[in-house]
Amino acid sequence: MKMKKTVCAVLVVLSAFLTGKVATAQDHKIKTSYKTDIHIISGNDMHATIENFPQLGAIVDSMRRIDKNTLVISAGDNRTGNPLNDIYSDPSYPMVALMNQIGFDCTTFGNHEFDSGQEGLARNINESSFPYICANIFPDPQTGIQTVPYKFFDIKGVKICILGVVETDSKGKPSTHPKNVEDISFAPVEQTIRRYIWLRDECDVFILLSHIGYDADTLMASKFPQFDLIIGGHSHTQIDGGELHNGVLITQNVNKLKRVTHTILTVENGKVTGKSANNIEVAGYPRKNTAVKALVDFFSNNPEFQKVLAQAEAPFSSYEELGIMMCDALRVMGQTDVAISNAGGVRYDSHPAGDFTVNDVLRLDPFGNTAVVMNITGQELRDMIISCFHNDTYGLPFMSGITCQATYTDSNRSDIKDLKLFDMEGKPLNLKKKFKVITNSYTAVICDAPRSDQGEDINRQTADMLMEYLQKMQKVNYQGRRCISEIF
Repeated sequence: MKMKKTVCAVLVVLSAFLTGKVATAQDHKIKTSYKTDIHIISGNDMHATIENFPQLGAIVDSMRRIDKNTLVISAGDNRTGNPLNDIYSDPSYPMVALMNQIGFDCTTFGNHEFDSGQEGLARNINESSFPYICANIFPDPQTGIQTVPYKFFDIKGVKICILGVVETDSKGKPSTHPKNVEDISFAPVEQTIRRYIWLRDECDVFILLSHIGYDADTLMASKFPQFDLIIGGHSHTQIDGGELHNGVLITQNVNKLKRVTHTILTVENGKVTGKSANNIEVAGYPRKNTAVKALVDFFSNNPEFQKVLAQAEAPFSSYEELGIMMCDALRVMGQTDVAISNAGGVRYDSHPAGDFTVNDVLRLDPFGNTAVVMNITGQELRDMIISCFHNDTYGLPFMSGITCQATYTDSNRSDIKDLKLFDMEGKPLNLKKKFKVITNSYTAVICDAPRSDQGEDINRQTADMLMEYLQKMQKVNYQGRRCISEIF
């Protein structure tokens, strides 16, 4: 009798195979009723650090020798930060080509994916061999931007669903120049996740691929324990392996491809029963993928970027020191009284003494912003600076020609209680007097406090003005320079 039942079971399975029977939900449970490990290599905020891609390629090769089904995923901000990529004849194509070569499985949008505008983004997506996953973006069909809200992956019989989201600022848009997202609508992240939480019942593994920052990731974990894993980006937060929040594993690394995360999800009987993650050092990895290295060498062959503009007599050791130099360049070359620039526009926080090259400038100021000049009162300038604090998310703007003293409501810099401005002699700034002020085109837009003069775009790129300033100065020293003092 026992043998009869066994034979019948075999015949049923054989019949299903021969007839091409579609698997039911019950069949899926039977199919996945074994223990298996899912391997994921994830990075975030790579910012076109193409020099580390040969090592990344070798890391992925090593993992795929262990498990050929290893998923390779990016949490956004793949571009912006390297002129070899950002001002290539087809902007950002080098990063796309390198990600294609390595074999990325998917990415979500970071706010900097929009830096080349709708046309540039649509072209990059079309050149990519991997999908862009984002649920809270709604592009006008005429932009040609192709994206999906979520995607299923079948790995060794395990059904994985990845849902993507991108951050939005106080104006409901990602943190890029507003003109870059003019024809694109976005929905709030939490609202979007609620719309798609039904996906939990459609998969064995549910992953949120997010570019919303560490604090927002932890908040989403507290609200949506349905996720097994959140792969995060945007805040450049270095997590030691992974952190469990409300049962949800969260991973993220610092920017510029210094590290990636190797996550292992153990799945048994259609459920995740184990989670672990560890960081892998990319730059120090002992091997390189030769095909990827050849591609990097090809894209790096531009000697113009190595031209020396000036000598730094002392090292720069903070965003503020570099930001003041950028503002000095705007004020001096634009012949104005004051210059301000959003803190988020300063893209690295240190530079050694010695050569300051074209490449250094273009990495420092990679956005292609132009200079805007306006005539406004000291009060309007003060309101503009406070508006920048609220809308830039990186804090107060850096400045030249003036300094400021900020009093905050609390130690977390939640809001500004008072802001005092001073001239370069340390005297209180006359708030009724008019000043000629220069800033970059992004700062001019996000500083939405009322002012009598919206400014005139003088059609000079701020990076070009910094290069001109460095060539004029020949030697620079900003060690210890400050423009902002703070009181809590």
